[in-house]
Amino acid sequence: MPAKVIEKLENSDGELCEHLFFLGKRAVLKTSEGIRLAALGGRLDPNLAVANSKDRYTPFYSVGDANSLRGANNVDILITSQWPESIQRGSKVDFPAASAERIASHRCISDLCNALKPRYFFTTSTDAFYEREPFFHAPVEPREDGYAITRFISLAPFNNASKAKWIYAFSLDPTASAPTTIPDGTTASPISLSTAANKRAAPPDAPFSRYGSAPHPRAHPPNKRRRNNPGATPASCFFCLSNPALAAHLVTSIGTDAYLTTAKGPLPVPAPPSPLAFPAHILIIPLAHAPTLAALPDPAARAEMHRYRRALQEMLRPHRLAAVTWEVSRAAGVHAHWQFLPVPVSMARGGVVEAGFRVEVENEGWPTAWEVRDGVEEEDGEEEEKRGDYFRVWVWTPAASEDADAGKAGGDKLRSLTLPLDESFRFDLQFGRRVLAKLLGLEKRRDWRDCAQSEEEETADAEAFKEAFKAYDFSLEED
Repeated sequence: MPAKVIEKLENSDGELCEHLFFLGKRAVLKTSEGIRLAALGGRLDPNLAVANSKDRYTPFYSVGDANSLRGANNVDILITSQWPESIQRGSKVDFPAASAERIASHRCISDLCNALKPRYFFTTSTDAFYEREPFFHAPVEPREDGYAITRFISLAPFNNASKAKWIYAFSLDPTASAPTTIPDGTTASPISLSTAANKRAAPPDAPFSRYGSAPHPRAHPPNKRRRNNPGATPASCFFCLSNPALAAHLVTSIGTDAYLTTAKGPLPVPAPPSPLAFPAHILIIPLAHAPTLAALPDPAARAEMHRYRRALQEMLRPHRLAAVTWEVSRAAGVHAHWQFLPVPVSMARGGVVEAGFRVEVENEGWPTAWEVRDGVEEEDGEEEEKRGDYFRVWVWTPAASEDADAGKAGGDKLRSLTLPLDESFRFDLQFGRRVLAKLLGLEKRRDWRDCAQSEEEETADAEAFKEAFKAYDFSLEED
């Protein structure tokens, strides 16, 4: 793209001119009408490593770029520049053989379609229009909510010599229920899931992790004050979905204004007492790029982050686990986020968690001016802005009852502790993780780098969490 165009896009959140937006190499968005859309642009470069696929303006994407979009769970519309593999299998619709020979199709796009199950899948071809019969996705398990049906449409280029159809009008109701029977003229899905891609372990010398909250101390000279980059843009921020280097296999839920990921090098709750078969160390992240909650452009993001926190707590309720959520809020930060971790209910109910944070602050010699609030879940933007920099932790304890559902009617306890931060002392960004690692007897895991997993292990944990969280994930609900 011309430098002038790129400069315009960077300064206007992707709006080139009125009503014309550039989605980038990959994108996930939700329109004001509630339509969820995912897009993957460019041509596949099989030699392009995920870590090098950072420029959102180049006309190439990697397999990792395609796989990363699968974290969107489901969409109404999928747009790609290239075809999925085997899409013509089982179709009776004629397509010019000469055109078919020139079309590149890829398994990673087939996998993406299988994962997202879009209602409409749009792509393009060299010189012909193709609209395949609708096809249904075979359910992974018996379901009562209907069949996911995809309509695949490939448009010819604008003003093409053969005058093939290059524009398509259609109607889409995002609130419509899926059909409970297979409509006439619908075929089985012509594409199938591919085998898992080769996995690789996390590099031991990576200087920064988007899920580690802070650079690893060994990556910097001792006694040097580390600073966040105040000039980070969404395309380079490790917490923005628009960053092509996103480790999106960790993304587990995408809402309207916030999303969830599993953490790298997670802190698991030891078993026993945890009945969970996976670490539930989760990050809650606003979609908007802002250093603090007070700086978020829309208060709805803050509300949805709390909604995610409450949903995660409800997931733990049947397992009789408590939860700790913590954040470091600094105006000089890059992208606001919270970390969520289950803890044994006895630690929360007995005050062990709160004592652990208080004692560690005293041991560090930091000011101990904690602000304690009971039952207060959310603060408005003005309160957040007046507060300045701070460290905050919420401790949630489910109701003391043998009935796992009793707490829904009351009896839960929520206590927040907030520690003001200023220039009088140097605050450790890993403080929350460090305290909880000590309380859980996991001091060898106090730094995520010391317990890094392979991508295969990370993916398995993320998928296990998604399955457990499915019943509580409001992002999967119809609007």
